[in-house]
Amino acid sequence: MNFLGIIPARYRSSRFPGKPLVEIRGKTMIRHVYERASEALSVVVVATDDERIFREVERFGGRVVMTSPDHRSGTDRCAEALEIFRKDHPGKKIDAVINIQGDEPLIRPEQLQEVMTLFNDPDTAIATLVHEHHGLSEIVNPNAVKAVMDKHGRVLYFSRSPIPFQRDVPQEKWGKYFTYLIHIGMYAYRADVLREITRLEPSPLEKAESLEQNRWLENGYTIRAAISAYRNYSVDTPEDLERILHLFE
Repeated sequence: MNFLGIIPARYRSSRFPGKPLVEIRGKTMIRHVYERASEALSVVVVATDDERIFREVERFGGRVVMTSPDHRSGTDRCAEALEIFRKDHPGKKIDAVINIQGDEPLIRPEQLQEVMTLFNDPDTAIATLVHEHHGLSEIVNPNAVKAVMDKHGRVLYFSRSPIPFQRDVPQEKWGKYFTYLIHIGMYAYRADVLREITRLEPSPLEKAESLEQNRWLENGYTIRAAISAYRNYSVDTPEDLERILHLFE
């Protein structure tokens, strides 16, 4: 299969404005993400709506496209970036798109391989990653999205609440008696499926949890997930960045 990696990148952020351009060990965050993704993918594109980010990606020699500032989500931005890429490269066949989070400067190339492997099954339409976790602080953290899966690796539901709720176990022991799955916000979609899901109206479960992937589930799309051997480190605030600086080479 031919994969296209797309990194949606906005300048505006309520908790960390301009974070794609923050410098980490001599490189901007967006450059860290781009270079790590490029270790696993032959074609990676940054999709932005900001001239400053556009210029920075051009400066370090990356591919970048300018997209609308009106997108509701990174998925919508990926769909527009795919169409732009196809117009600019009419002879290049793209079977699937990987939506790579622009605020995870420690993304592992191996994680991209994990999600691509899910497409060895021809029935996979949408794929993502989770990692196993036992720590109570993350289990109960609403910013750490939890997932539950069936025995075939299909996601049943995503929630900001701890799922499952262990009725007969004290909360402080939940991680001891059950392995919780924390969602890693990387998605891959077959190209035709990406176009379809961006045409769907926001759904009740999506609105309730503020999680767009629940819209896809509500509309009958199957999401396959792999349990990653690696955890992710998203940077939502300057404090998040301070906590992971020691992990950079």
